[in-house]
Amino acid sequence: MTTTVPDQQDRQHRAADRAGGGHAPPTVPRWRRRLRPYLLSVPALLITIGILYPFVLGAYYAFMNYAAVRPSPVLVGLENFQTLLSDPVFWSSVRVTATYAVVATVVETVLGVGIALLLNRSSLVGKVFERVLILPLMIAPVIAGVIWGLMFNPQFGVLNHVLGLGSTFDWLGENTALWSVIMVDAWIFTPFVAILVLAGIRSLPKEPFEASAVDGASWFYMFRRLMLPMMWPYILVAVIFRFMDSLKIFDHVYVLTAGGPGTATRTLQIGAYEDSIINLNYSLGSTYMLLLWALVFVTARYLVSVLGKAQRRAAGSED
Repeated sequence: MTTTVPDQQDRQHRAADRAGGGHAPPTVPRWRRRLRPYLLSVPALLITIGILYPFVLGAYYAFMNYAAVRPSPVLVGLENFQTLLSDPVFWSSVRVTATYAVVATVVETVLGVGIALLLNRSSLVGKVFERVLILPLMIAPVIAGVIWGLMFNPQFGVLNHVLGLGSTFDWLGENTALWSVIMVDAWIFTPFVAILVLAGIRSLPKEPFEASAVDGASWFYMFRRLMLPMMWPYILVAVIFRFMDSLKIFDHVYVLTAGGPGTATRTLQIGAYEDSIINLNYSLGSTYMLLLWALVFVTARYLVSVLGKAQRRAAGSED
């Protein structure tokens, strides 16, 4: 006796009914299925609007003369840009920001890679230090600025006492303030670079290193010829994160020096804060931030392109 297709379908429906307790699964209306992707994208859309609206409004104010003394602003075109670009204080802020970003990134990268290489050696001390390493990252930069400000104090600061400098050396003086805040930045964020690079080292394949060890290669040779080329993309990721963040630095620098003495530590972020919040010149502060955004955007695009080339080279797809 042959079984027809309708009979097979009836048996399948009866089996599905028994498995579902005798009830067929509810059918989702087509309009709900079509609406679901749009509902799921609503949170992302709200976040995008929350990011773009202040940015577009700030860019709009950069072409106005909006200030507390001018509650009815008018369009002034590029006047704010001309004012800033002809101001020596602005160029001093650019120099301070660039110096801070470059020096802090280089110091943190070198120290972070070195610490990662030390922690990669399995030992009890290394495992304990690996846990302790993240403590600076758990402290808010503002709190770190307050702590280091007390340590830098010439009269009762612990640094002058431990180093035997007396009460005459001023860590936050005109010639030393920038290097002191860079040191604080390195203390806070070097662990970030070390952890990121350490994760990259531990993800590298072990076979090339084992083969080189069998051939009698030295540790320095394996580091220079094997480890460094393969972990170069991870180092570049750390450099991109730290350099972009250093260009936008504000918190612990303002807590330590408020941009002083004079303009010794006045970064672009602090300049925008002073013009917008203290001087209540909202358009000039927005111009500061728009120029800073352009600097960060161009730099980020370049560094990401370098990262892409490094990743392709590490994968062997580019000479």
